[in-house]
Amino acid sequence: MKIVLFAWLLVVLSGVDCSKNKNGGIPSCVLNKIEQIKAKPRWNPPAEVTEYEYEGREVYLFTSDCCDQFIELFDSNCKYICAPSGGIAGNGDGKCTDFYSRATFIRVAWKDSR
Repeated sequence: MKIVLFAWLLVVLSGVDCSKNKNGGIPSCVLNKIEQIKAKPRWNPPAEVTEYEYEGREVYLFTSDCCDQFIELFDSNCKYICAPSGGIAGNGDGKCTDFYSRATFIRVAWKDSR
């Protein structure tokens, strides 16, 4: 059953257009990542996706589902940028240590309210 679900997910993802849609201006690839989170049991604390402007571009910060995991940052095409925080030391992956001081908060794009 898991193989069938995985194969179905690959088919769906292969046709994803990462352009913005009518759902609040959130890129469809970000919405797809949100749908993947919603397919899992609710996280504690609840999952959240926050939109920022960073280095002149729109980016999306995804919380993690547990402790000591990276908080991941993606661009509007869902290309991984960095992990500004999280991990065992809490300092992320070290690739964007200036994120929290330079990023401009736009909005909470989605929060799991289940």
